[in-house]
Amino acid sequence: MKKIFALIAVSITICTSYAQVDTASHIPVPPPAPKTKKVYNLTNRPNDHFMLQLGYLVWKGQPDSIQSSGFPRSINAYFMFDFPFKNSPRFSAGIGLGIGSDQVVFKKQYPDLNGPSKTLMFNGPDTATFKKTKLAVTYLELPVELRYVANPENSDKSFKVALGVKAGTMIKAGTRSRSINNPAYIQKIADKRYFNTTRIVGTARVGFGHIGVFGTY
Repeated sequence: MKKIFALIAVSITICTSYAQVDTASHIPVPPPAPKTKKVYNLTNRPNDHFMLQLGYLVWKGQPDSIQSSGFPRSINAYFMFDFPFKNSPRFSAGIGLGIGSDQVVFKKQYPDLNGPSKTLMFNGPDTATFKKTKLAVTYLELPVELRYVANPENSDKSFKVALGVKAGTMIKAGTRSRSINNPAYIQKIADKRYFNTTRIVGTARVGFGHIGVFGTY
């Protein structure tokens, strides 16, 4: 009988000891300190305040009878303001003002801006009196962009992407033609009646630092 009581006493002592260990394991642990958000210094960030673009011009819907020569081009120059997002400085909004010009050269084909037709007519090689004609249209444009830059503090040495839209109103359209028989004679005609005087196009560009590629549609 004494052995039974001794066994019960030992069992109770062991159980009590384990209960004390389990209780100690539930001591509360303080939560980790929250991570501090990085603060960017954007005081001297340029981020494309001035943009100069040179592009290859594709004339949508150009008929086979009209053949351009050389390098059809777009030349654009914009002054932009950049507004970084407060909560995410890698993103920003850009808005500005500038000039966009599209230029196409034709050899022995003459776009007749003074013609009586309601649509722009081209004189063919057999009837052309001019060796070369440059057609140029110029727009005053308002570009708007949503921008992303990988390094907000130094965008001049960073990867960047921008998507946007630009709206423009035509300020000039004209031709400059050089005579076949007299190369010293140059004819200039300015007339906007054959062209849409307003345009809205989508824009996209991607680059690194000061160099990039762009497209419009």
